[in-house]
Amino acid sequence: MREMPKAYDPSSFEKRWYEGWEAAGRFRPRPSEKGGYVIVIPPPNVTGALTIGHVLNNTIQDVLIRWQRMQGLRTLWLPGTDHAGIATQNVVKKDLSARGVDYRSLGREAFVAEVWKWKEAFGGKITKQLRLLGCSCDWERERFTLDPGLSGAVEEVFRRLYAKGLIYRGEYLIHWCVGCQTAVSDEEVEHQEMDARFWHIKYPVKGSEQGIVVATTRPETMLGDTAVAIHPGDERYRAIKDRTLILPLVGREIPIIEDAYVDPAFGTGALKITPGHDPNDFEIGRRYGLEVVSVIGADGRMNERAGRFAGMDRFEARKAVVEELKREGLLVKVEPFRHAVGHCYRCRTMIEPMVSHQWFVRMQPLAERAVAAARSGEVRFVPARWEKTYLHWLENVRDWCISRQLWWGHRIPVWYCRGCGQAVLSGGETEPCAGCGGREWRQDEDVLDTWFSSWLWPFSTLGWPEETEDLRAFYPTQALVTAPDIIFFWVARMVMAGYEFMGEKPFGEVYLHGVVRDEQGRKMSKSLGNSPDPIDLIAEFGADALRFTMLMLTPTGNDVLFGKKKIEVGRDFANKLWNAGRFILFNLRDGEPPAGLPPAASLAPEDLWILGRLEGVIAETDRMLAAYDFTGVAHLLYDFTWKEFCAWYLEIAKVRIQRGSAAEGERARRVLLWVYRRVLALLHPLMPFITEEIWDCLPGKEQELILGPWPAAGEWRGAAGGEPPAAAATGGSAGGAPDAAAQRAAGDMAFFQEVVVTVRNLRSEMNVQPAQFVAVGIRATEAQARVLASLDEPLRGLARIEQLTISPEYRKPAHAVSGVAGAAEVFVLLEGVLDLDAERGRLMKELRRVEGLLEGSRKRLVNEDFLQRARPGVVEQERGKLEQLEAARARIERALQALEE
Repeated sequence: MREMPKAYDPSSFEKRWYEGWEAAGRFRPRPSEKGGYVIVIPPPNVTGALTIGHVLNNTIQDVLIRWQRMQGLRTLWLPGTDHAGIATQNVVKKDLSARGVDYRSLGREAFVAEVWKWKEAFGGKITKQLRLLGCSCDWERERFTLDPGLSGAVEEVFRRLYAKGLIYRGEYLIHWCVGCQTAVSDEEVEHQEMDARFWHIKYPVKGSEQGIVVATTRPETMLGDTAVAIHPGDERYRAIKDRTLILPLVGREIPIIEDAYVDPAFGTGALKITPGHDPNDFEIGRRYGLEVVSVIGADGRMNERAGRFAGMDRFEARKAVVEELKREGLLVKVEPFRHAVGHCYRCRTMIEPMVSHQWFVRMQPLAERAVAAARSGEVRFVPARWEKTYLHWLENVRDWCISRQLWWGHRIPVWYCRGCGQAVLSGGETEPCAGCGGREWRQDEDVLDTWFSSWLWPFSTLGWPEETEDLRAFYPTQALVTAPDIIFFWVARMVMAGYEFMGEKPFGEVYLHGVVRDEQGRKMSKSLGNSPDPIDLIAEFGADALRFTMLMLTPTGNDVLFGKKKIEVGRDFANKLWNAGRFILFNLRDGEPPAGLPPAASLAPEDLWILGRLEGVIAETDRMLAAYDFTGVAHLLYDFTWKEFCAWYLEIAKVRIQRGSAAEGERARRVLLWVYRRVLALLHPLMPFITEEIWDCLPGKEQELILGPWPAAGEWRGAAGGEPPAAAATGGSAGGAPDAAAQRAAGDMAFFQEVVVTVRNLRSEMNVQPAQFVAVGIRATEAQARVLASLDEPLRGLARIEQLTISPEYRKPAHAVSGVAGAAEVFVLLEGVLDLDAERGRLMKELRRVEGLLEGSRKRLVNEDFLQRARPGVVEQERGKLEQLEAARARIERALQALEE
């Protein structure tokens, strides 16, 4: 037992405890007969720094792993980072550029060497920050997606899928990011609603004054048109459907084709077909054997096929094309139009559909078992609504473009013969070419999509394709905690990979938490200035306060509205917990009480009540954690600790210790310590640092709290021993432990609390000073009187009662105010306590003030100008203010009525 400092100062112990845990190997899996519990961390980008989103995600994972570790399971939380191809290459490119070096001048090998240098120097920032948050990962098993072992797994997967015909190379229309200079997959394209224009352009019929008007949002791509399509049943174009059109500004002849894809009701019913720059047009072009004309290059500029517009930026060319169409009289009209436009999810550049040779994975064969896993419940989603999203994507899955035009990443393990172009997998380049006998080879220049290594994460990190001890022990994992925005990128693909390469699911449950937003509902971003640095928040409030606040704010699966001020809730709660510990230790200064609980027969009603309540809280905590209800757990433990244990039991214990006999004081201290230790244990997964620090100060500890034990719901009965005393039943029951004595104690305590609150409210309404003792009379039944008699000292202490009379025949005296507590009537005597005339005057003055504020609030809420101009939050705040003012007026009127009576 050691002394606790007066003030709660997390900076004085958080770092010390983390370093101690890590050095002692507390995060390593321990042998256990109870089974295992494994989580793999969603690997953050190696370029990353901790964000509020990371705080939420990793706090949830840490809660789960600490909870299971304290129960004695063999736990592993496996950490690591992702090489993040595009993001990392861009960071290093910028770093080199700032030093006056063009990365292209270095060449591939030297540039990759520079990236590795950068990774070694700066790449571990986020893992260091996760330590500050308290994440109990097994850092000795930390992985990186470009580690030799993981790189070997990536190549093995490529080989197996290639051998099965599930990886292929072909020329297809892909999403090209002009900013990142690489292809991106469908899932890496974010569609943003944008205001645009519909340009209506006349395409002349060859040898005629007639023409077809098409509408487009991208007039610059018309330079690559190779047809105009109409619906086969569209009678408007029957007369010219077999004619040839002249492509404006270019003069190329293009056909009119008929295809059911065209919607006759949309636009003009005629669709320009540009196979080189639109995915739907590309498919139509294939059906009709149309030429693919690409007029925009990889740099986003018009190429030589764009004629006189060559060299222009694509958006500059748009303006130029529109101007020429005007001059030639071919621009019929322009309409405003709002539509969704694809942007790169990394750099936010507008995506350019482009025909290119790329590598793809055939996804449909892999998706079948992943679909079956969700439908059978083998892989379960929390919240369940995300299963529909997952299944919809898998049932409509398109082939995955896996090649990226980058230097940093897993290079595609394919080599081409310089003589004839024949392709072989890595290893084959050491032999003569089977096609031409040549011995000169070149490796494919592209690298694999970052997600191609990430989808193997649950088993590649454990040593696959080798049959390692870790792989046998820890696969499959139990849970995955992530955000729904990567359900396609990562979650679904991991399920597919698990079944394909391991023959079983990678995890049993997927918990998808919400996105962290600011208090106005906006996404966190540096540009908006609404994304605080979590490291600054930890320095100011402590990691425990930040963690607890995030959990309190996180409704299951819904978005989190975060503001810095809200962390004060977590900080204040930590202070409350700290001060409770100081009080308990202060009262143990004369020596430690005997270990465990007092005999059951000696337990007071309040002891039985708090032990019964603790039992219910333990059971509910287990249920909520199993259901991923982290907000529910945080609120449950907050309310129990603050509003029941501290506000009631601890305050009653103070009275017993200060006013009761020595034996009574010892019993109170023993129960207080016993319950408090279990409160600390329940809170440890949520607030690991403060709970471990307080635990270390308490007497009777056998090991660090991080190792447990986790509280058991019914353990208090065995710890107390014997039969509890019969409570002075009021006839009510308030839940808690299932045995009759604890139920009666709960009912008795509920009545006792109601009486105390009633006295306190009457005192407050009549402006009686908190320190002043008063006389109280209570009209109560004999059973109620017995309950209050058994709690006489706590009642007098908590309600500041000097003289107490309890009787079934008690009559209201003069100069008293009354209230109701259950079936009892409570009277607070004011004679000699208050100057009644002065109090009446004070209340009248306060009533006039409140009514003036009420009038102003009502006027604002019927003012249309205010309602329309004010932000919704301001209006809601005003409505809340009105409710508070109305409640205040009602309290004053009750007090005045009491004085009149």
